[in-house]
Amino acid sequence: MVQNSLKADVVYDAGPTGCGELIMNLFIKMKKMDKDQVIEVKSYDPGAREDIPAWCRLQGHTLLKRLDQGKNSVYYIRKNK
Repeated sequence: MVQNSLKADVVYDAGPTGCGELIMNLFIKMKKMDKDQVIEVKSYDPGAREDIPAWCRLQGHTLLKRLDQGKNSVYYIRKNK
């Protein structure tokens, strides 16, 4: 089991949601957050491993950490604006 020292202000379990819907839901959730808050995103979609880091770069947010657990991934993202 991987130890995690990051504390999320918001948790979003995307389940098997694919790229378009996952990114849109993430965008909406982060829009409601304050600057410097952290969201934990759980995803079971293998495409998220490419989509989420790219989206963070495009939106100007910081991907703090990605934890891979088999086919599942957990992402910690800090809202920068």
